[in-house]
Amino acid sequence: MGATWGRRYLRGMQAVTEQEIRGSFVNCSKGEAKRLAVPRDLADRPWEDLDFLGWLDPAAPDRSYLVTEYGDQLIGVALRFPGQARAFLQRSMCSLCQTTHPGNGVSLMTARKAGLAGRENNSVGLYMCTDMACSLYVRGKKVPDVGGRFEESLTEAELIERTRGRLTAFLGKLFS
Repeated sequence: MGATWGRRYLRGMQAVTEQEIRGSFVNCSKGEAKRLAVPRDLADRPWEDLDFLGWLDPAAPDRSYLVTEYGDQLIGVALRFPGQARAFLQRSMCSLCQTTHPGNGVSLMTARKAGLAGRENNSVGLYMCTDMACSLYVRGKKVPDVGGRFEESLTEAELIERTRGRLTAFLGKLFS
């Protein structure tokens, strides 16, 4: 947990193109990756503040996508989540950034595993901010409507490091 490591993750992601995004998916076919909806505003994204690019599929309310740097490569993950309604007063906490949200603000996101395990319908999951804005919450660039973040004594670099570590652990499960 050195200072160099922390600075590396403060920088966020490198900007990526639609072609790079489509070629990065590890848990869906090339045909599925070719057909999925990619955000049109890639040039306007705050790349320096993103630990991952995440977006909801406008055509499929139970699908979302996550693209991030993993090791020395870019990987994309197709995720599914149930559109279950929750009571507004119930709060849940995101496993990545530890932001709390009421109602449907946190969802169980599941991803089919990569390779043979995925073709055999094995999957992994984590509870994540439904809007997939974890990177912005950790950096204080976005504030949840209701809910919030617990006060912690960690620095911003340590919060980013923790979030990235949890994301890396989740991605590692896709290949095991």
